[in-house]
Amino acid sequence: MVMFWVSVLAISMLLYLLLDGFDLGVGILFGVTRSEASRTIMLRTIAPFWDGNETWLIVAAVVLWSAFPIVYATVLSALYIPVVVMLSGLILRGVSFEFRNEAQRRWIWDICFACGSLAASFMQGVMVGALVEGLQFTDGQYSGGSFGWMTSFAVLCGVGLCFGYALLGACWLVRKSDGEIRAYAHRAIPVLASAVLVFLVVVFLHALIKHLPIMHRWIDRPYLFVFPAIGGAAALVLARSILRHDDRWPFRMVTLIFISAFGTLALSFWPYMIPFAITIDSGAAPHSSLAFMFWGAGIFVYPLMLLYAVVGFRVFRGKLEPTADRHQRSGNADLGKIGSPHPAE
Repeated sequence: MVMFWVSVLAISMLLYLLLDGFDLGVGILFGVTRSEASRTIMLRTIAPFWDGNETWLIVAAVVLWSAFPIVYATVLSALYIPVVVMLSGLILRGVSFEFRNEAQRRWIWDICFACGSLAASFMQGVMVGALVEGLQFTDGQYSGGSFGWMTSFAVLCGVGLCFGYALLGACWLVRKSDGEIRAYAHRAIPVLASAVLVFLVVVFLHALIKHLPIMHRWIDRPYLFVFPAIGGAAALVLARSILRHDDRWPFRMVTLIFISAFGTLALSFWPYMIPFAITIDSGAAPHSSLAFMFWGAGIFVYPLMLLYAVVGFRVFRGKLEPTADRHQRSGNADLGKIGSPHPAE
C-alpha cells in the first residue's frame, strides 16, 4: 500500500513538472516578448490548460499531507518561505491571466504574469536544489533555520529550472503556433538548450567540488547512468528536429529529457523521501489510513483526474486557430478560440 501512494506521488509530481512546466515557461518567454499581439497569442496557447495543470501540484501536496504526514510537516518547516513565494507567484499568474484583457493598463498585469511565472519557477528549482544538497537535521527535526535552504547550489538549481521551463515553453509554442511566434520560439530553442546544457555541467562540477552525499549514489548504483544516456539521446534528436524545423519532436524530446532528470533524482533519493533524513517507510501514514484512501481516492478519483487530463489535451490538440471568438472559460475577450478539430499529427 505504501508503494502505491509513492507511485501516485511520483506520477503527480512528474505530471506537474511537465504540464505546468510548459505554461510557466511560456510565462517566462512572455516577459521578454515586446509585441502585444505575440503576447496575446502566447496566452491563447495555454488558456485551456494552465489552471488544470496546476491541479497536479495540489494533488501532490494532498498525497504528501495524507499519505506521508511526517514528510509534509518536515518539508514545510524547512521550505516554508520558498513554498509561500512559489504559491504567491502562481496566484499572481492566475489573477494576471484573468484581469489582463479587462484592464486599461494592461502592461501592469503583463509584468505580474511574467514575474509570477519566474518566481514560481525559480523557487521550485531552489527547493529541489536544497533537497539534493541536503537540509540540516538534528534528532530528526529540521534545524537549519529560516534560510537554511538558501545556498549557492540551490540558487543555481533555481536559475537552471527557469531555463529548463523556458525551453519546454518554447517547444510548446512551436507545437501550438504558427507564423512569427513559431519562428521566435524556433530561434529561442537552441539558445535555451545551450543554457540548460551549461547549467547541467556547472551543477555536476559543483556537486563534485562540494562532495555532495547524493553523488555517492552514482557509484553505488551505476544503472543511474541509463537516465543521462536517455537524456543525451533525446538532446541529439532535439537538435536534429530543430535543424529540420519540425514542430512535433522538440516538445517530445524536451519532455523526455525532463523525465530522465526526474528519474535520476527519484532513484538517487531512494529509499528516502527527504535525502538521508526520512525514509519512505518511516514517513508513511498508518496502513489503515493508506488503505482507507486507496478505496476512494486511489481507485476512483485519481484515475478520473488522469482521464480528464487526457481528454482535455485530446480535445485541444493541434495548432492554434487564427480565429477571434470569445474564450468563455477564461473570461478573456482577446484570447479567442483555442484548439483545432484536426490533429497536428
